[in-house]
Amino acid sequence: MLGLPPVAVAPAGPVDDPLTPSDAADDADTVLEQILHARLRQSRAVDPVFARELAERVGALVARGGKRLRTAFALCGWRAAGGSGDATAVLRTGAALELLQACALAHDDVMDGSLMRRGGPALHVELARAHWAGGMHGSAETFGTSSAVLAGDLALAWADDLLTETALDTPHGPRLHEEWRAMRTEMVAGQYRDLRAQATRSSRVDEALDIATLKSALYTVARPLALGGALAGAGDRTLDALRAAGRCAGLAFQLRDDLLGAFGDPALTGKPAGDDLRSRKLTYLLAIALQLADTAGDHHAAATLAPDADTRSEHAVERVRAVMERTGAREVVEAKIVELTTLSLGHFARTGAHPAVRDEFAALVERASGVAPRRAEEVA
Repeated sequence: MLGLPPVAVAPAGPVDDPLTPSDAADDADTVLEQILHARLRQSRAVDPVFARELAERVGALVARGGKRLRTAFALCGWRAAGGSGDATAVLRTGAALELLQACALAHDDVMDGSLMRRGGPALHVELARAHWAGGMHGSAETFGTSSAVLAGDLALAWADDLLTETALDTPHGPRLHEEWRAMRTEMVAGQYRDLRAQATRSSRVDEALDIATLKSALYTVARPLALGGALAGAGDRTLDALRAAGRCAGLAFQLRDDLLGAFGDPALTGKPAGDDLRSRKLTYLLAIALQLADTAGDHHAAATLAPDADTRSEHAVERVRAVMERTGAREVVEAKIVELTTLSLGHFARTGAHPAVRDEFAALVERASGVAPRRAEEVA
């Protein structure tokens, strides 16, 4: 159960007094808390069993998310386009993004067979355990998987409802909904390309970048920026600049996530390290490592990374990590992240945003990518 009562949201400050990341996260959590309370009340009115066993788990997954980066980027896009004053519509759009993220996580964990999410059991694992603990009949695994699909669908329905309500309440609703509609299709396309790449055992660098862009970069940064810009009535040039900046920053974010997935500490990331390596998921890191191995004639490294290599054991995963270090792939990905963050600031400067907002964007890019890019005035 979520415990906070609904609270009023303070308007955002003027351009020369920007919201700090912690302010944005606090305001986003406040609005999200209000929305989850309302959705859970509605769910209990529909059916108390469904509400207790499924809807409340969706709410808990959303509530235990941390950085609220998508909301912060939406606010930054809004401010870049001249938005000021009451930020409620932007925060509600950010809450819709968080609900959409919950849908993506629930479904992605089912497809990848991931066991942990945000420091706790993945939703399908938690639901399977509830099946077993409740003495239900049939397969606990099937129950958990099927219920997690429904949980993701519920989060998506809540996200769409919220975005639609917000769009209907603003004069910029059609443009807002246009960005949202495009983002949802991109997410599905990216997820499908990810599944397809695993089925075809692809190792292509360009395909890895396409998947990372569609599946993560666009809906993590590019579309949130554009959604915020749309709410401020941004024109096409400003929206194009926001999308370009977000595409680069979002790709840097995904490449950092790939590195954390391979080399990160589960205690800090909240998910197991090595899952992508174990399943040989096509990432830019993997594709670059194989390309470098082939170029160098390193047959041992190429065999370790090959599509038919057995990477299921922990020892095999350690061999893959060692090869990624030895070929220089990890360094190449780090350099690519730096390049992308610098490009993102250059694109953002084209919006004509106030220097304080440009610095705000730079700080967000650093949080997302783990790299401190050059300050906005240096890449203008």
